[in-house]
Amino acid sequence: MKKLTYLTIALLVTVATLLTGCSCSKSNSVIRLNEVTHSIFYAPLYVAINEGFFEEEGIEIELTNGGGSNTSMTALISGSADIALLGPETAVYVASQGKEDLPIIFGQLTKRDGSFLVGRTPNENFTWSSLEGSEIIAGRRGGSPAMTLEYVLRKNGLIDGQNITLRYDIEFNNTTSAFQGGTGDYVTAFEPAATEITKSGNAHILASVGQEAGEVPFTCFMANRSYIDTNYDKVKGFLRAVMKGYDFIINSNVNDVVDALVPSFDSSTRESLKQCVEAYVEIDAWMSTPAMSETAYNRLLTIMTQAGELTSNVDFDKIVDNTIANELIAEKTKK
Repeated sequence: MKKLTYLTIALLVTVATLLTGCSCSKSNSVIRLNEVTHSIFYAPLYVAINEGFFEEEGIEIELTNGGGSNTSMTALISGSADIALLGPETAVYVASQGKEDLPIIFGQLTKRDGSFLVGRTPNENFTWSSLEGSEIIAGRRGGSPAMTLEYVLRKNGLIDGQNITLRYDIEFNNTTSAFQGGTGDYVTAFEPAATEITKSGNAHILASVGQEAGEVPFTCFMANRSYIDTNYDKVKGFLRAVMKGYDFIINSNVNDVVDALVPSFDSSTRESLKQCVEAYVEIDAWMSTPAMSETAYNRLLTIMTQAGELTSNVDFDKIVDNTIANELIAEKTKK
């Protein structure tokens, strides 16, 4: 693992561990959920909230935005969040630090990168190799979006510092505003941000990073092992509600899906939301079942290793527990 990433994660784990026990849930029905960012990429979650699927499970969601995987993981470890939705790479980093009460991945939400490459000019004949010599705002070094972008560029013969420049110095929540302010030739953005910045006519969506990279675990639900053990049925109800959200999206008219998303994205137009949903359906972004496969996990480790962020593997069983996911899959199959 690179020294900077190692030290950053280690520091976060230390600080969060010192804070553990400072916070606890307001009631047995509340789940404090920290999301890494607010994006239609996580549509099944918002549909589950707005369509009352969590209420059906007797759960109230208290949602906060971490604005980055490091912050979301810190919230989880410190006890200020019960469950976090973030990239699985962060769990790999924390497991490398030897923490005893590890954050455990109990459900996978997305199965590929949900970001889109946005450029300043349209290009109907876009190819990844055409990016040679350009500057791209890539996000946080060591985060899944940046590493997956590196993986895609590497596949197309583009190496940072050799024939392309990647910017890692801009906070994740500020990447699109930096691009709009004139920084970089390209930026990667999740929906609805990608669609929103094209409305000026000065930016254009050129390609899906996830479609080019292929399937890889990208965003997962995690909780500390101690929380899962003491709140097993509650965590199971949580994941069941999310599965209902996915089923609603897949089995409903897109306009009904938009209706279900509006409360979570009231600053976006209905047309923008529709475009975003259709874009994610087209690239098959979401998991139909929440169980992570070991094959997919190993692909993530390959991406992390190629990015220079991992020097020794973390066993699948150490941070992934599909028990709840498999029970829910079995229940659904019986119906």
